Amino acid sequence: MARKVIVVPYNEQWKNDFELIKKYLLTAVKDTVIGIEHIGSTSVEGLSAKPIIDIDIVIKDYSVFDKVVERLATLGYAHEGNLGIKDREAFDYKGSTALPEHHLYVCPEFSAELRRHIAFRDYLRNHPEAVTEYSRIKEEGARIFPDSIDDYIKYKAPCIEKLYKKINSRKDEHR
Repeated sequence: MARKVIVVPYNEQWKNDFELIKKYLLTAVKDTVIGIEHIGSTSVEGLSAKPIIDIDIVIKDYSVFDKVVERLATLGYAHEGNLGIKDREAFDYKGSTALPEHHLYVCPEFSAELRRHIAFRDYLRNHPEAVTEYSRIKEEGARIFPDSIDDYIKYKAPCIEKLYKKINSRKDEHR
């Protein structure tokens, strides 16, 4: 059965949800990771989002990856592979704890995908006009395609591409 596409206005609770999940993750991986980043739309104040917390665990490199996979398994996470995205490993949560819904990824610090996640988040955090526009597009997409995540993603893709062009042009200015 297809899941409904639900986009809601920003919720302050998402910060607390992230901190709760982060604390839980650290119980198993704190000595093997560099950091844990709140990424995705729920990490940007004022941005409408699907109410799912996106998290990147950052590791130095793949030398510690097997240990991280083992430790995450003790918390109820199953490694799903990179799902077609280089240097971003996805995990599915099947634990019994009542954690908020979330997506978990593990990325080495050199990962291009990690850099993209952070750059996108940080750009939006510093550009309220972009947050307003992206929120509008996401809400519209969810209204138009409530039963198709694929169509929703296609609908918002031009806006995301436009934002990445702005992010990349700003990087070029600072070189």
